[in-house]
Amino acid sequence: MLAATYRFHGHGSLGYLYRNGRAIRSRCLTVKYIANPRRKYPRFAVVVSKKIYKSAVRRNRIRRRIYECIRRELPNLSNAGDLAVIVTSAEVLTMPAVELDSLVVQLLRQACPR
Repeated sequence: MLAATYRFHGHGSLGYLYRNGRAIRSRCLTVKYIANPRRKYPRFAVVVSKKIYKSAVRRNRIRRRIYECIRRELPNLSNAGDLAVIVTSAEVLTMPAVELDSLVVQLLRQACPR
């Protein structure tokens, strides 16, 4: 599980990120990001819409899988900013862990260059 220091919640924070952030897209995921110089550490949110899966159990499983990929990549990220990983395809639930991990790492490295 990702520590609370690295997570953010709330419609205000996400709304600001959606309005002002930049996006990097792949076939299954979108990463919205914006620099936040007031923060010491990066903050992450994972958004899985009910349009992807109606079942909360499956949406939470997707969320946990992505948070785990982020947790493993955290020591390699240096920029402080706000990032939201938005799931755009139901394929993420059945995707092999190695493939999901490489996809998330690739997007995070584009959003947070060293």
